[in-house]
Amino acid sequence: MLRLSPSHDKGRGTLGYVSRTDGASRPKLARRVADAAEIALTARKYVTFIDVVTGLRWLHTRHVDVWRQGRAATLAELSDVGEDRLLTAAALLREWAMARGLRPVDTPYVAGTRDRRELRFTSKDGQEAFRVHWLSPDLSEARVRRLTEAQSKPPDLVAVAPLDAWTCAACGDTGPYLIMEDDRPHCLTCADLDHLAFLPAGDAALSRRAKQESGLSAVVVRYNRRRKVYQRMGLLVEEAALAAAEERCLADEEVRLRRRERDRVRRAEQDVEFQTRMATEIARLFPGCPEPRAREIAEHAGQRGSGRVGRSAAARALDENAITLAVIASIRHLDTDYDRLLMSGVPRMEARDLVRERIEHKLDEFRGNVRA
Repeated sequence: MLRLSPSHDKGRGTLGYVSRTDGASRPKLARRVADAAEIALTARKYVTFIDVVTGLRWLHTRHVDVWRQGRAATLAELSDVGEDRLLTAAALLREWAMARGLRPVDTPYVAGTRDRRELRFTSKDGQEAFRVHWLSPDLSEARVRRLTEAQSKPPDLVAVAPLDAWTCAACGDTGPYLIMEDDRPHCLTCADLDHLAFLPAGDAALSRRAKQESGLSAVVVRYNRRRKVYQRMGLLVEEAALAAAEERCLADEEVRLRRRERDRVRRAEQDVEFQTRMATEIARLFPGCPEPRAREIAEHAGQRGSGRVGRSAAARALDENAITLAVIASIRHLDTDYDRLLMSGVPRMEARDLVRERIEHKLDEFRGNVRA
């Protein structure tokens, strides 16, 4: 269960077309932590330490996934900064949250392993400093209760479909999937999971129901080397549970098709509304940007499922820095020789340096500081 605590834990950091500030002074870091936390709080009415460090770009979400799967001893060993820097960020988050009157809730972090061990953020004492979720006082008691229940549930067991040859630490054999136990890989037989059947991803309703019906299940993931992230491949579930889920899905297939179409229309309408708000914000920040160009930037950056900066939590909160990044991306590709430089073999970062001055000039033009 979550426990009320005087500690601290969440936020979200600014994204930046600016120089890194990992070595900045405490006041500057405090502002960055506050910006990150504000974005998370705006998005869902609560803040955690994980939000802050991923927002500050000290950690990528894929690193958090590795840690949650129990494949790293501490979160700090995956971070771009040292443990002392993480402790400072946690303390700054606490100061910000207390000043905002947020409600601290101590939240357990459990590994997605068979032993369900408690995850560690650093090798030092004081883990409670990182576990706290800071809740908005505007949250209703019912919402707080649902959030508490959701956070108290142990994470899914994770089975990895390895890319390379591997050997079970217990029996010396191998197999299509491995489960981490005691920080060592085990085959499904040694992990007592070899009776489960694999259900590929693709049918959300079938997967959800099979997991509900199955007393024991595990999420199957595979590492994508190109994207550098673990991707979900499907589920391992009990065969009887899979059969029962298939029967339930067949019974209401037509209903689900109609609902899916309604949801598609609703999401499209939401995208239009979000893109309109984003275009308005671009026009406010960049009054010299022509209206059609602002609308084009918003439609491109805010396209659902694109993974672009316009779909980030910061952009959805209409964060000024994220909006600026979307405008910069448009300028880079449409108003400079950046794409031609890439095609001619110029390294990406070198190409960015070559077009930086042109981008700054165009930004000034869009801000109304210079004549077109």
